[in-house]
Amino acid sequence: MLLRIVTIGTPKISYAKDGFSEYVKRLSGFHKIEVIHIKDDRKAQIKIFSFLDDTFPILLEESGDHHTSPELAKMLTDLSVSGFNHLTFLIGPADGHSADLRTHVKKHWSLSRLTLPHDLAMLFTAEALYR
Repeated sequence: MLLRIVTIGTPKISYAKDGFSEYVKRLSGFHKIEVIHIKDDRKAQIKIFSFLDDTFPILLEESGDHHTSPELAKMLTDLSVSGFNHLTFLIGPADGHSADLRTHVKKHWSLSRLTLPHDLAMLFTAEALYR
């Protein structure tokens, strides 16, 4: 399975950057991993759409579905069994994703009811996928 993580911006806090890199490395032992950092500018939301062809997009936002680790694993397995072997996880900017993007994706996933800093959202996403 190909797991693509698309983020607006790059991690800046050293522990989040190091942790994110570590979990991406661990994940690469089980899946093909692709990480794409998009510059946070006016065209960022438009650029995201170029990474959604032939994929199952999952948007991370605080109002999305909550999953325990076993529930997340089951969801990923179910998607794979259903023929979705290319998933794209979208981590947005501080002000959230555009309304157009929010309606375009197939799944909304929440890491927490809290609004997380971008760096932590990246770290938690990679760790949750690894778990």
